[in-house]
Amino acid sequence: MMTYEANIPNREECQTCSLTFAYKEINLLYEIAVLLTSTTEINESVEKAMRRLKQHGYLERCALFRKKEDADELELLNSIDLEPYQKKMATYRFGEGATGLAAKSREPIVIENIHNNINYLNKMGNISTQMVSYVAVPLLQEDEVIGVISANIGKNSPLNFDEIVRMLTIVGSLFVGALKVQQTITKEKESLSELKTYYKEEMQKDYNFENIVGRSTRMQQVFGMINTVAPTDATILIRGETGTGKELIATAIHNLSRRQNGPFIKLNCAAISETLLESELFGHEKGAFTDAREMRKGRFELADGGTLFLDEIGDITPALQVKLLRILQEQEFERVGGTKTIKTNVRLVAATNRNLEEMVRKGEFREDLFYRLNVIPINLPPLRERYEDVKLLIEHYLHRFMKEHRKNMHFTKGAMELLLDYPWPGNIRELQNTMERIVLICPDGEIQPEMLAHVLPFNYQKLYMQNEPAPSPMASMPQSPTHSYESHTSSAPMTKKTLQELEKESIIQALIDSHGIQTKAARALGMSARQIGYKIKQYGIEV
Repeated sequence: MMTYEANIPNREECQTCSLTFAYKEINLLYEIAVLLTSTTEINESVEKAMRRLKQHGYLERCALFRKKEDADELELLNSIDLEPYQKKMATYRFGEGATGLAAKSREPIVIENIHNNINYLNKMGNISTQMVSYVAVPLLQEDEVIGVISANIGKNSPLNFDEIVRMLTIVGSLFVGALKVQQTITKEKESLSELKTYYKEEMQKDYNFENIVGRSTRMQQVFGMINTVAPTDATILIRGETGTGKELIATAIHNLSRRQNGPFIKLNCAAISETLLESELFGHEKGAFTDAREMRKGRFELADGGTLFLDEIGDITPALQVKLLRILQEQEFERVGGTKTIKTNVRLVAATNRNLEEMVRKGEFREDLFYRLNVIPINLPPLRERYEDVKLLIEHYLHRFMKEHRKNMHFTKGAMELLLDYPWPGNIRELQNTMERIVLICPDGEIQPEMLAHVLPFNYQKLYMQNEPAPSPMASMPQSPTHSYESHTSSAPMTKKTLQELEKESIIQALIDSHGIQTKAARALGMSARQIGYKIKQYGIEV
């Protein structure tokens, strides 16, 4: 066995060759190059090129091996005149046989007589009497072995070993270049297909905001923070009550970042069971569990080069918290059931409505993960603290749903004031759903306060909308200057003044029942402590 260094032909060598032989060699290489570039079926073109080499008498049999991604092992990509079972057997570890030695040494290996050399393992079988010698040439790219091309040589080959090594080096480079182009195209198609499927599913979801509506001071502060931190790659934690628009803020951060042309992948951690959440985040290999019939990429892999939004991050289990901490620190992970480490470049935006500090204190959330997530906190105010934005949002969703349901209506002053006074505990999501319900239930034209009886589900609203007379809650207070509740439930249309009087009476009665404790009275009325304090001041109630 001898080793040769592959020599690309230079001008001096070509001059020593006969013109006839040089023409045939160049013409054959041209034909092979045309074959590889004239079709997208690269594997078929490689096989045809190998047969052309055999027809010209240069080689008896040619084989192309590729290095596996996760192991120092060669697998057969293409060859001719082999049965399927023979192709499965034709794998070599680095250093195994002449083919493996070529990969390990990074130098061509030549066996002059295959019939008496132990390094010729003949895993592909079918040795004819014409096959005498064997040549294996490593294929290098950026000083790394990416494969090996080999050939069996017949007795009557017109080339010597140096010429065969040169020919295999050139042909192998053509093969590998064509295959890499095909792999890149296939990978891009798969990625586009996965993203198309993902975004199609996202578009079909009911929960969707069109844009951000907000002019209040609190929201202007949020917008200023977004403009400052969005262009960076820092991890962001969005905090706020349910329905305050955390997902919408995350979308704005992605659109204003340098990753805006990359994928924006979303996942609600609370909407998926604990057993499936790990697979959704990191993906799984085929056979990793009972229903894993094929390999599937996780959200971290799909979001590579873009942004991943994890909503309800406070609901993940301690086991997943450890894995999430690792990927935030190392930017790498393994799929469920896999051993291959996958690198990823993802900008994480997380959101929660839970008190993570309290969870850390109780040991329910890892302290190191909390600090890793809380690099840039953005606190979204509840809608009750954005009074200036409530009317804007009401008008925005009214116009949106009127257009969607082909209706034309508007609020009277009393109805609008009633909506503005409502505390909106469900925030923007509740307001959105309420506006759609109003558009569907109410007839075209003016929307009166009494029409809102079935769309504002707060406790003290029931007192406003009763149709039957009821005893006044102030009946036990004979010196009270307020009117009895019975006088407000007459057949006359209900006005804003009567609503305010009833609200004042209800607050006074609740304060009496709670012995002047405002927080207790607020809970009884379904209000916050801040709201009842505002109403007490508004109505001049002495506690």
